[in-house]
Parts: sequence; C-alpha cells; structure tokens
Amino acid sequence: MGRAPKAAVDIGEMVARDFIFSKADEPHATRRQEILKAHPEIKQLMGHEWRTKYIVLATVALQTFMAWLTLDWRWSYYLAAIYVVGATANHSLFLAIHELSHNLGAKTPGQNKLIAMVANFPICIAYCITFKPYHMEHHRCQGQDGIDTDIPTFLEAKLITLTAFNYVDHCLRKALFMFCQIFAYALRPCLTKPEMVPYGGWLAANWGAQLAFDFAVAYLWGPQALLYFLLSTFFAGSLHPTAGHFLAEHYVMEGSTETYSYYGPLNALTYNVGFHNEHHDFPNIAWSSLPKVRDMAPEFYNDLPQCKSWTGVILRYMFDDSISPFSRVKRDKKRA
Repeated sequence: MGRAPKAAVDIGEMVARDFIFSKADEPHATRRQEILKAHPEIKQLMGHEWRTKYIVLATVALQTFMAWLTLDWRWSYYLAAIYVVGATANHSLFLAIHELSHNLGAKTPGQNKLIAMVANFPICIAYCITFKPYHMEHHRCQGQDGIDTDIPTFLEAKLITLTAFNYVDHCLRKALFMFCQIFAYALRPCLTKPEMVPYGGWLAANWGAQLAFDFAVAYLWGPQALLYFLLSTFFAGSLHPTAGHFLAEHYVMEGSTETYSYYGPLNALTYNVGFHNEHHDFPNIAWSSLPKVRDMAPEFYNDLPQCKSWTGVILRYMFDDSISPFSRVKRDKKRA
C-alpha cells in the first residue's frame, strides 16, 4: 500500500498516515512452541471451564432482573444503572461469548453454541454464531491484510485521522469513534467479508431464540425493558472502562509490540481477557487458567510491554496524537 496523502491541514509529525507493516511472523505461534518446550506441563491446563455456564446464567438473570427493576426509575437513575450495572454485565457476556467461541465452556461445540445463545439474550441482537468464524480468523491470521477484521479499515482510519484539521479535531474524532465503536466492531466483519457469514441452522437458531426472548420481554414489560438491554449493549462497547480492552489488546503503544496483556482488577469481570498474550499463545486454555500460564512461564511474559489501565488506554488513544486507527500491525498473507 502506498503512502497516504496528508491531511487537509497538517495535524503533526507524530501522526501516522498508514498502518504498520511487518515482515515478521505473528509472534504467538513461535512463542507457544518455545513455552511448550520449556514448560510441557502447561498442556495440563488445556480444556474447558465448567463454571462458565453458571456465570453466564447468573449474569443473564441479573440483567433480566435489572430490566424489570428499573422500569419505573427516573431517567437519571435509569441511565446510571445502565452504565454501571448493565454495560458491565453485557460486556462480561460479550467475553463469555468470546470464550464459548473457542469451545471453552463445555465439552462439545454444540453445547458451547447453546450456552452462547443464552449469553446473547441480554445483548438483544443475535450475533454469537456470526462472531465465531471471524474471531477464529483473527487468531489464525493475526494482522493479515484483508483477512483480520479486528483491524480498522483504511476508510475508518482516513475519516478519523487523515481528514482531521488539527489536534483538537483529531481528538474529537477519536473520541467519537470510541463512543460509537460498538458499531464498527459489530458491522466491520460482515461488511468487509460477507462471504464468511455462517448461514445455516445454527444462525437461524440464534436469531430465532433471540427474537423469542426479545418478544417475551417486550410483551411482559414493554419497550423500556428492551431499551435497557439495548443501551447496556451500546455503552458496553462505548466509553466504558471494560471497553478499553478493544484498544489495549492490539493497538501498538510501545515500539512494534502488537499484543499486550493487562493484569488489573477488571479481569475479574471479563473472563481474564486481559491476559491477552497468554490467550493468543494458548487459545485452547480457558479463562480461569490463563493466570496459571503466566505463573508457569514468567520468563516469557513478565518482560513484555503491558497495559496498566484500560481507562488509561482509552484516554491515551483519544489525546495522544501518535495513536490512531493506523496504530495496528499488518502483514502479508505469507507472513500471517
């Protein structure tokens, strides 16, 4: 890809105008081999986590209860409950679905899909079946140009960065992107690679079960209960502390490092997704055992660059002119 044109008004020498292209292999397959050679006992951690389904059921029950409880609340309290409880719970369900896409919540793929459909209920829009093939491609082809849909498109980067007029405009555009990033995260895969949508019985079951749940909620409690779920989903992927992991995982913040782990307290609400280097190195190890990977092989993880705060990375993304949608590593197909 050639060098992109400059912005209409230069917004600073620190602003990248193209993605970071790497000639190196993605780092996780190589590190996985090295770790298994040094610590073969890590294989004992591989397998599903039986507690996941019960946590999912409890979270769905909490969200259903909150949708009913807040029906008559004043708007200020209603929105506060959505942001504090609803968005946190729905983001937890996002990451439960992420775990289940790796078949780490039950013994069989079918059982994982069924649990994922239950986790999908408070999110209000069926997506758990569609999510899986795109996410598997992200793991198999991390950074591969035109394949890894986790990376922003050039159009997104152009609208946010290349057409910004100055530093303030650039910050505002990045803040707007963060506020609405759930739409990019949800729509980008299907719009850029529609051929990967897994049409079939499981997708129909996902939509059928979801619409039945939505209809039951609307019939029993009215549209405000559905609004609780929808706004919870929106804020879960917006300017919310847990949404910081979307940036923290793969945006290049130091040198050329393309995957970062976060070891802070929000992991307790998000199925340890912060242990992201560990997860990419061993995607067949469930969330509950990812800290054990680091404990068993500290020499491979403790010196890697880390994300100290998901809230901090959101603020840095918005206000650091050197960080933008272009701050992602891409590689050619043969290097992925």
